[in-house]
Amino acid sequence: QVQLVESGGGLVQAGGSLRLSCAASESIFSINTMGWYRQAPGKQRELVAAITSGGSKIYADSVKGRFTISRDTAKNTVYLQINSLTPEDTAVYYCNAKTTFAYWGQGTQVTVSS
Repeated sequence: QVQLVESGGGLVQAGGSLRLSCAASESIFSINTMGWYRQAPGKQRELVAAITSGGSKIYADSVKGRFTISRDTAKNTVYLQINSLTPEDTAVYYCNAKTTFAYWGQGTQVTVSS
C-alpha cells in the first residue's frame, strides 16, 4: 500500500505562486504514474498533471504553461509548481499514485484571492 502525504497549499493572491509536494512511502520508480488532481467546490475531481515512472508528463489544457510537475526520485517526492494563480485555481489538490491500485493523499487546500 502506497501512502502519500501532500503539503504546500495555502492562501495566495491572484498572480502568485505555490509549490505543492507529495511524498510517497515507496520508490516512485515502482509507481506507474503519479499525478495531481484538484476538486473545486461543487465540481468533479479533475486531473491537472501527471508524470510516469519513465518521466513522461501530461497536463490538462487549462493549466498548460502555468503548472509544472516534477519529481525528486531520491526523496520519493513529486512536486507541482503552480504559477500565475487565478481564483479559478481554488480547490483541494490531491496527489494520486497508480500501480495495480490507485492511492490518494489527504489533499491540500489552495485558495486564491482576487
